[in-house]
Amino acid sequence: MKKPADSALPIIDVIRERWSPRAFSDRPVSGEVLQVLMEAVRWAPSSFNEQPWRYIIASKENPEEYERLLNCLVPGNQIWAKQAPVLMLSVASLNFSHNSKPNRHGIHDVGLASENLVLQAQAMGIVVHQMAGFDLAAATQTFGIPEGFVPVAGIALGYPGEPDSLPGDLKERELAPRERNPLSSFVFSGKWANPAQFVRG
Repeated sequence: MKKPADSALPIIDVIRERWSPRAFSDRPVSGEVLQVLMEAVRWAPSSFNEQPWRYIIASKENPEEYERLLNCLVPGNQIWAKQAPVLMLSVASLNFSHNSKPNRHGIHDVGLASENLVLQAQAMGIVVHQMAGFDLAAATQTFGIPEGFVPVAGIALGYPGEPDSLPGDLKERELAPRERNPLSSFVFSGKWANPAQFVRG
């Protein structure tokens, strides 16, 4: 199912067509495809080229590992995420490797890396849904994530499925139109909350 953005101005198709569905096909995602997606991650920008991202990946080809990651998600996300053939957990390093000082951009840079993943996936006909809803402590303990690293987001990944596969309320959300705030609400100039001249009107 496609839900292209009703953008006010022309943007590239891979951004316009990207969204975060909850319905996934049971079609598996091959290791070769996952390798391409992670290569896109590898080339994301980062402060000092630190590359602070780490990804824990579990596919349904390994049911035990998949179940461990699924169980880290909050119950409301497990309902639909269990359809996805691949689950991931993004993790950020909180310190620079060259001097051990805090890297306050680490989580930001993991977000950039995940957006590379999302856009590469979109270009390949794969959909991605990132989640804040997971148990931080459970994820840290389950996967032995060491001190100095923090889980950032859960990720469900696979080929698009049918909205009818979802229970009623989730199906409604799947079919609902996409919405975004106007540029004037977040693009400022001169002072806080003063919309930049080029976005007024």
